[in-house]
Amino acid sequence: MLDYERTRQTLTVRLSEDLDHSAASRIRPELDALLKDPSIRRLVLDLKQLRFMDSSGIGLIIGRYKLLERRGGSVAVINADARVDRIFEMSGLYQIVDRMA
Repeated sequence: MLDYERTRQTLTVRLSEDLDHSAASRIRPELDALLKDPSIRRLVLDLKQLRFMDSSGIGLIIGRYKLLERRGGSVAVINADARVDRIFEMSGLYQIVDRMA
């Protein structure tokens, strides 16, 4: 079960532990169900508790970006530690995902 909160048009999702193939497979259906609401225009991923992310996590984020971009929305991340921040830099995710302070 995802830990999330909604404020107006923004859905903030707190990810924890690992975002690998297994976790992405569990998270994707629930996150997509939340994002079916067309009034959600911004997805904020809070990565404060995230310990590890692999290419499955990158794919999960890109997929949600594409979904929101089609409706004029956006994706942002907050609280990325140095390891996860480096993954975002190296993968080019920061070209499509906003980095929030």
